[in-house]
Parts: sequence; structure tokens; C-alpha cells
Amino acid sequence: MTMLEKLGLAALHRIDPERAHDLSIRALSMGLVPLNGGPVTSDRLAVRVAGLSLPNPVGLAAGYDKNARAVAVLMKAGFGFVELGAATPRPQPGNPKPRLFRLSKDRAIINRFGFNNDGAAAIAARMKTRPAGIPVGLNIGANKDSVDRAADFAEVVRVAGDAADFLTVNVSSPNTEKLRDLQGADALTALLAGVIAARDELAVRRPVFVKIAPDLDDAGIADIAAVAREVGVDGIIATNTTLSREGLDARWQSEAGGLSGAPLFDRSTRVLARLYRETGGNVPLIGVGGIASADQAWEKLRAGASAVQIYSALIYQGFSLAADIARALNDRLAREGITLAELTGSGVADWG
Repeated sequence: MTMLEKLGLAALHRIDPERAHDLSIRALSMGLVPLNGGPVTSDRLAVRVAGLSLPNPVGLAAGYDKNARAVAVLMKAGFGFVELGAATPRPQPGNPKPRLFRLSKDRAIINRFGFNNDGAAAIAARMKTRPAGIPVGLNIGANKDSVDRAADFAEVVRVAGDAADFLTVNVSSPNTEKLRDLQGADALTALLAGVIAARDELAVRRPVFVKIAPDLDDAGIADIAAVAREVGVDGIIATNTTLSREGLDARWQSEAGGLSGAPLFDRSTRVLARLYRETGGNVPLIGVGGIASADQAWEKLRAGASAVQIYSALIYQGFSLAADIARALNDRLAREGITLAELTGSGVADWG
């Protein structure tokens, strides 16, 4: 982390978390944040995931730039790919404030935003103006007051699908009531079939991923693996935020919302490994949840991920973290004489 980043983060951490979030996006857009200048890459780091060519396997998770306000700048931060959103068909304000909480002691975040966004059309318009470069995907969701949430997902694909390089079906956010019910086998099969049908109408085929919760039991994970194979999704992102408050201070035990950051690492990695076993390694997986170092990214890859995503750790370590992780992965791959393909899934047994 640079001295400028340290000073900037210290200033942001003195103000309300959501205001700090918005200010960080403004600072990025204005060129006030030191960035890598482009993706970190090498022959060892370059990887293809679900047909996407990634210069490195370290991506930005959805939720940071919900409205594609800083996409061109984020493409220069060192990431191998970026995911925006979530986008819903119609704009919506999300849940009442306060809805973002910084747990500095735990290196964690609790949020209950509730898919606040400018709507699929506005987000797609901004995405279309980005320069060429790394893959940029869109996380898609349903409006809170929708009477047909499955139809909402397909509608976002029709409106914004051509603007994205990949699409992530978000049925795992805990902040929209009953959204996680769509992870059940029958509901998920129907929803994904509708999304894929809408995707197949696009001018260019876009990979479709599904993002799952870390709070699923083994049966739920098995169901999702079976659905993924049946409907032909291109990949699975494991995982979203958790409802668990295990190990947190008492003051946070009753705070509603999804928990991300350091406390999520073990839980999300166990789900990832289980999913890798259930899919037989035949469905590309993206590991996300609690990654704050190259060693933790390495563990996600060993547990079955073909690529990883970070977000909450950026709040504590700054945007230089993406490039730092990618470079450290490159060095370790060279030292150990192993490829990314050989690394993926090599440590599944260590995660139960």
C-alpha cells in the first residue's frame, strides 16, 4: 500500500461508510487514486475461464461500482476482470440508511443495501462507453417489488446483456426478501432457463454465471451443482455474503445484512471446495469471500477456483492490493513450477 493510499483510507475511515464508498468512486473517476495502469499479466497468469480471456485470475467482485460510474478507471487497477452491479430492470433506492457498517477490528463489512441501482438501461449505457481491455461483467438481480422475479433477471439480460462480457445471476444476496428462495433446485432451473434463453437472443453469446450463498448445506450445494450441469451455466461464483455472525463482537450479532471480509474466508472456501467436488471440476468456479492476500487467493485456487474476486479487503488495503496479489501469485507459480490449471483443485481435500 502506498503512503497516498494510507492517507486516503485513513481519511475515508473517519466518515460514514456509505459516504466514504461514494467518495472513493468519485476519487477514482477523477484520477485521484494511484493505480497500476492496467492489468498485471504474464504467461503464467493468463487464463481462460468460461471462454473469457483473463490477463490474470484476480477480479473485482460485484457491489463496489454498482452503477458503472468508474468502470474505465477500474480496468486500470491491476485486475484481470471486473464485475459491476447488481442491476435490476427498474431503478430502485434500496433499503433505508444506515445500511453499510465497517467492522475494522474484524476486517469485515456488513451491508444491507438491497440492490440500490440506477436501473439496467442507465448502467448499460455507461458500460458501452468503456474502452477495450479486460472482461467486464454485470451482476443482475430483481426489483424488490417485482411480482415475477425470474422474469426480471431475463429482462436485465435483454436490456444490458450486449454491454457486458459476462452475466452473473445473483440469487444469493441476503438483502432482498426471499431472494435466496430462488436457489432451490426447481426455482433455479426455471430462472436460469429464462436467463439463458434471453442470453441466446443477444447478438454475441455471453457466459452466464450464477452466484451462490455461503450458508447452503451440502444438499443445497449438490442441488446447485446438478442444476448447473442440467441448464448449462458457464460458471459458478462462490460465494456471496453470509448471514452468520460467528465470532463477531456482541454489538454486531443483531445487525441485519450480509457479512463479508475476513470472517467469511473459511466458510466460503469450504463451500467452494464442496462445489468443486460436486461438479467434478467440470464447471468453472470463481472463488470470492475474505481474500486479503496472495496466500488466501492461492488457497481459493487450491480449493477449486479457476479465478478469484476481491472487494472488502480493498476498503482496508487500497486498490494496489489487486496488483500486489497478482504479482505475488505470478512469483509463487514460478517458484513452485506449477501452472494455474494444475493449481486449481489441487487442495480440495484440505477443505473437508
